[in-house]
Amino acid sequence: MDRENPTWGEERIANELSLKLGITVSPRTVRKYLDSSRPRGTTGDQRWSTFVRNHARAVVACDFFISVTASFRILYVFVAMEIGSRWILHTNVTAHPTAEWMIQQFREFLAFDHPYQFVIHDRDRIFSPRLDQELKVSARVLKTPVRAPKANAFCERLTGTIRRECLDFLIPINERHLRTIIKEFVCHYNRGRPHSSSGSGFPASVSSSSWATRSV
Repeated sequence: MDRENPTWGEERIANELSLKLGITVSPRTVRKYLDSSRPRGTTGDQRWSTFVRNHARAVVACDFFISVTASFRILYVFVAMEIGSRWILHTNVTAHPTAEWMIQQFREFLAFDHPYQFVIHDRDRIFSPRLDQELKVSARVLKTPVRAPKANAFCERLTGTIRRECLDFLIPINERHLRTIIKEFVCHYNRGRPHSSSGSGFPASVSSSSWATRSV
């Protein structure tokens, strides 16, 4: 598992063994068998981390990242997740993220009665003032400080996971192909990938995210 999944740490490997093979083992035990030269990640506190954690079930974090197709066309991938359960609420792909397109994306997962009170996004021009004005009807917009990716760390981590575990191994042919790839990975992420934040469970298994489960 270590050799075939170089981005996995000891906690992820322990969770995989427990959930999928029924082997209960401590991450410390797993660490003894890992290559000591493997780079280890670091963590840090955010200035508003207490607020985000206290309201995690009511916070949606969203972000964009780009993907390049086989014909060198740049596509934009939009992702939105519930912080509390790590459930991916919505994804979509476009070559032209206009204000109208962005507004429609939020309408698709914030259209009905929902438990979310806050939406976190950065200050990229893709998130236009018109979009924020539309969102005020259903949620409060929280913009991250300039050049402060840690303020949206949960979604930044998600986009990194999508890259490391999916898109780094595939080259999309076109927009439709990329949309299919992302859709299949989201299904795996929500229903088949263990998350330490969920007690080594799946986002779909978190009882408080039942609204999101029904709406997808």
